Amino acid sequence: MADLLSTAGVTRLITMDLHADQIQGFFDVPVDHLYASSVFMDHIKSNFDLQNLIIATPDVGGTKRASSYARHLGVPMVICHKTRLKANEVAEMRLIGKVDGKDVLLIDDIVDTAGTITKAADLMIKEGARSVRAWRVMQ
Repeated sequence: MADLLSTAGVTRLITMDLHADQIQGFFDVPVDHLYASSVFMDHIKSNFDLQNLIIATPDVGGTKRASSYARHLGVPMVICHKTRLKANEVAEMRLIGKVDGKDVLLIDDIVDTAGTITKAADLMIKEGARSVRAWRVMQ
């Protein structure tokens, strides 16, 4: 895709919330990688009780993204560690951190079969979360 855009004459690219920052390296033109988190902060602050909120990532790959949200909101973060035996099938998932009695906001960027995010939500409830909401940051 990077080569196709360059061939078409693109001289600069603006993108938002790439799945991995390394994607910028595929382009031979400057890439401005923007983040949607700033757009969502006011909404989260207005609609969630920050005293009881925990940001969560359904897999280790989303740690940087979730950490950014947690840091800007001044709330804790938890991580789900998953293992797969084959594609699109979560074999095991463990929670790193505590969610007991908290409202969890799961943040992810890609939802394919929703297996990971639903398994993460189930795990949060099992571990005592008061509520769980999933937030898909568009890619």
